[in-house]
Amino acid sequence: MRADPRGADSRTPGTATGGKTVPTAPPGPKAVPRTTVDVTALLERGRTLATPVLRAAVDRLAPPMDTVAAYHFGWIDAQGNPADGDGGKAVRPALAVLSAEVTGAAPEVGVPGAVAVELVHNFSLLHDDLMDGDEQRRHRDTVWKVHGPAQAILVGDALFALANEVLLELGTVEAGRATRRLTRATRALIDGQAQDISYEHRDRVSVEECLEMEGNKTGALLASASSIGAVLGGADERTADTLEKYGYHLGLAFQAVDDLLGIWGDPGSTGKQTWSDLRQRKKSLPVVAALAAGGPASERLGEILAADAKTSDFANFSEEEFAARAALIEEAGGREWTADEARRQHTIALEALDAVDMPEPVRDRFAALADFVVVRKR
Repeated sequence: MRADPRGADSRTPGTATGGKTVPTAPPGPKAVPRTTVDVTALLERGRTLATPVLRAAVDRLAPPMDTVAAYHFGWIDAQGNPADGDGGKAVRPALAVLSAEVTGAAPEVGVPGAVAVELVHNFSLLHDDLMDGDEQRRHRDTVWKVHGPAQAILVGDALFALANEVLLELGTVEAGRATRRLTRATRALIDGQAQDISYEHRDRVSVEECLEMEGNKTGALLASASSIGAVLGGADERTADTLEKYGYHLGLAFQAVDDLLGIWGDPGSTGKQTWSDLRQRKKSLPVVAALAAGGPASERLGEILAADAKTSDFANFSEEEFAARAALIEEAGGREWTADEARRQHTIALEALDAVDMPEPVRDRFAALADFVVVRKR
């Protein structure tokens, strides 16, 4: 096992990827077999319940923002014709409606929370695509590429405002609690994006800094999604906090897998360019872990990335040059370490569920969603 960039006692052993696949998440030695859960059906339930309310919220926007938002969500194409676009994995809506069932409420109780979280998530995507210069998302041109940067900014802002409206118009004490938690998560998400951008201009970022950034950027909103339905269903603060812990560590596992896919993912599955994170100079977990590992490959990688930082753009770089950087990251142990970290965070997320009193079928669904997050190709 390679040295851990965070220290000898900070990780849980996992199965090495051998440079071939994204991580799997086998049950730990104390785990008991779980009831088989149809994750596809679970994701589709969240999507089916949330989409009509989400569409109704987007319809409130003034033209042309309503059309631009509809394009972003994949409901229409660039010419305004109806489309059946890829709306994403729908993990957050699935978690939100599932969390309502922790309290014994119907899944529909979590729908306003599911919609609010989706609106915040997509607000962040619209802005992130523009800031990162991403031209493709879900196999289509991004909003700023089709409708311009101004519309990407305005529609993102409008979606954030709608998220708060959807919750607050419920007019309940629980809605106020849910809004406070979602607003706090949104602020953390923005902090994470600011950290991510600042790290692109630094030669070195520690693993601890990277995990803090990813906890803000991804973990905070998944934490909110995992608890918001329960809050709307009347869960106490301890239950909500514990569900947030599950979601936060699930978010770190989710982002670790995203970091692997951002370098080694198949563009046909991810909808992004090959070596996309390397093209954007992202200090993702595989990169920072490789730089912190020490050894010849780590040192060589550091030299190359330092030279890259003096280059204005990568327009003239060949695919072979990006492939060489990816190979050094893997040789230095960054790929294997990140796969193990995804499994470690997955384990922490599952352990958090043990502290919440909930029906066993609901617990099994939470666990199945966690497994899905760590074993995926996009």
